[in-house]
Parts: sequence; C-alpha cells; structure tokens
Amino acid sequence: MAVKTIHAAIPGIFYRRPSPDQPPYKNDGDTVALGDTVGLIEVMKTFTAVTAEEAGRNAKFLVENEEPIMAGQPLVELEG
Repeated sequence: MAVKTIHAAIPGIFYRRPSPDQPPYKNDGDTVALGDTVGLIEVMKTFTAVTAEEAGRNAKFLVENEEPIMAGQPLVELEG
C-alpha cells in the first residue's frame, strides 16, 4: 500500500487544533479526505491551513502540536 505524505509549505509552528480548547482537526488513525484540514502553521501571528491534497487513511502525525517546523518537512503520513 502506498504511503502519501503531507508536507509543510512554509516554516513556522505547527498546530493540530484550531484553538487550545478545541479538539484536533485529525487524530492518528483517522481517515483524511481530499481538502480536509489537518493542522495550521503559524508565522508571526498569521495562520495558514494545512490541507490534504490527496485522500488516505490511518493518518500518522510526524510532528507534535506546537512544534517548530521547516518548509518541506513531512507532517502527516497517510495510507492510500
């Protein structure tokens, strides 16, 4: 089964939830549809959504919530 990877388009801080008091967009093991938001990247108080460009299942997050990331860094792996 092919593994698909969602990469960071920009550097910043990765957030798995829309705000601290809300649940994550997706959890490990979830199914992800094309266009689903899987997280946010914050750069200088500007938030950019990270969306899936392909559908997949059994999401596996490769970075933690509030972790600093670099552009091009793998964020989520999906089985497809």
